[in-house]
Amino acid sequence: MFNGDSPTTLDLLAGKKGNSSSKSRLTDAEALELYACQDLEHLAGVGYRARHERHRRRAFYTINRHINYSNICVLDCDFCAFAKRKRDAGAYELSIDEIAQRAQQAAAAGAWEIHMVGGLHPTWKFPVYLDILRAIRAASPRLTIKAFTAIEILHLAWVGKMPIESVLEQLREAGLGCLTGGGAEIFEPSIRNQICRGKESGEEWLHVHRTAHKMGIRSTATMLFGHQETAQHRVDHLRQLRDLQDETGGFLALLPLAFHPAHKLAHLPAVGAEETLRNIAVCRAYLDNFDHIKAYWISYGLELATRCLDFGADDLDGTIEEERIYHMAGADSPLSQTESSLVNAIEGAGYEPVLRDSFYNVVQKV
Repeated sequence: MFNGDSPTTLDLLAGKKGNSSSKSRLTDAEALELYACQDLEHLAGVGYRARHERHRRRAFYTINRHINYSNICVLDCDFCAFAKRKRDAGAYELSIDEIAQRAQQAAAAGAWEIHMVGGLHPTWKFPVYLDILRAIRAASPRLTIKAFTAIEILHLAWVGKMPIESVLEQLREAGLGCLTGGGAEIFEPSIRNQICRGKESGEEWLHVHRTAHKMGIRSTATMLFGHQETAQHRVDHLRQLRDLQDETGGFLALLPLAFHPAHKLAHLPAVGAEETLRNIAVCRAYLDNFDHIKAYWISYGLELATRCLDFGADDLDGTIEEERIYHMAGADSPLSQTESSLVNAIEGAGYEPVLRDSFYNVVQKV
């Protein structure tokens, strides 16, 4: 457990003692210096102080259920082992009844959130997605439905031949509570062209989230790190997120997602623990207008995710249940965690477990 008492030689670099928006912001050049730092103790000091200002010893988790409604997708991103063509081995699509049943099971288990994303299905029409949301809402009226990535919203706008605003409004009326942050990857066009050619551009991802925020729909953000990007690309990505958050205030949290070698990029090395911890610290220090940084245990493994609490993360996500996207890429983390395993991990690291809903309201057990 890091206590953050003694100052570090990096002390937010330019004599910056804290990281709230009322103090001097970390510059891009300073963030690059942090990425270049090889001293993990110093990085822990930077990340921990910024985290401690907001949350003290609290560390959040939730009880949730992931539903990946189909892996059939018109895209073929180089890093994605989840997407399949309709006739491929392993291709699947859940029925609306199956999705509703999983939502009902989640509600009965005390969940607070359904997290739902899937592939860009080539034949499903827009009303199918409305019916899915309505079925989840009917099966679990108390749960927040966090669903769809920016590329899914763009796909639905194309399928439904309507503006993004109309798509989002109809989805909200059917039960959508907030958007997921998936698909951001790295905004730099040259990198997107290497890892997800044909997917939405960084500008399009930002436009979808800007539009949602202006409609009062909150979302999360992501950054996929550890593949072919440089530290400069990461800082550029974080700067664009920080700028949009200044504009809208609509992001709930950032999830830095560790690249997992798979599919056409299986030859690349996996991200190491040290780089994961360094990235968490920089993200926490730089994103002074984001309240929460998640250490997504599916991506890191629970042990490393818990260690990230000392480097600036304040949330381990949730119980999850049946995550498929990382696991189809070969992730060896469990498919789910129990609530007690998350609580024990947080307490074992010296922090106070706090059960939350999708919007970081503290909740009581059902």
